[in-house]
Amino acid sequence: MDMERILAAVDHTLLTQGATWEEIKGICDDGLKYHTASVCIPPSYVKAAKDYVGDALAVCTVIGFPNGYATTAVKCFETEDAVKNGADEIDMVINIGWVKDKKWDELLAEIKAVKAACGGKLLKVIIETCLLTDEEKIKMCEIVSQSGAEYIKTSTGFAGGGATREDVALFAKHVAPHMKIKAAGGIAGLQDAQDFLDLGASRLGTSRIIKAVKGQQGSGY
Repeated sequence: MDMERILAAVDHTLLTQGATWEEIKGICDDGLKYHTASVCIPPSYVKAAKDYVGDALAVCTVIGFPNGYATTAVKCFETEDAVKNGADEIDMVINIGWVKDKKWDELLAEIKAVKAACGGKLLKVIIETCLLTDEEKIKMCEIVSQSGAEYIKTSTGFAGGGATREDVALFAKHVAPHMKIKAAGGIAGLQDAQDFLDLGASRLGTSRIIKAVKGQQGSGY
């Protein structure tokens, strides 16, 4: 098992509603110590976290989270605000209802608008696989591939299901060659992490991997 590869792919995540600054600071310390790809935290903590870690660690935050049904204007404002506060990476949630309504043009336009609001920062697009059919997932692979975003991401972890091996394999088969994949939610331990990377993911959204490395019992996202 390649621990260095696993840790370098981890977006060390804390997105619970009751997250405190001390807890956020703690995962920043972990991210710095274990050289994770980023910390993924609520927007309200981005400025404090960026002031705390500086350029030593990427700060990721979430937009339209977790439900995805805010208007495009609101998502763009959230994104601009996050970038202004120091966010290096943006994870946005698509409008799931638009998928069900087959509003493909609107979905593509929204992702493009949020990408523009990123001001050059990296964008990951959460499609919430547990709520979609395989046909819908494949269509979203096509749309996200056309959008200018860098990543397609499986899940928020807040909708009753997380990443599965089947979904990551499906993404790897159907996204364009330039697209990267983030598996998130339900990554229970190091073997899960290794499996997702082997299937084609290059980022892992999880709160449990660092706990596993420390020998602690992992729970949560």
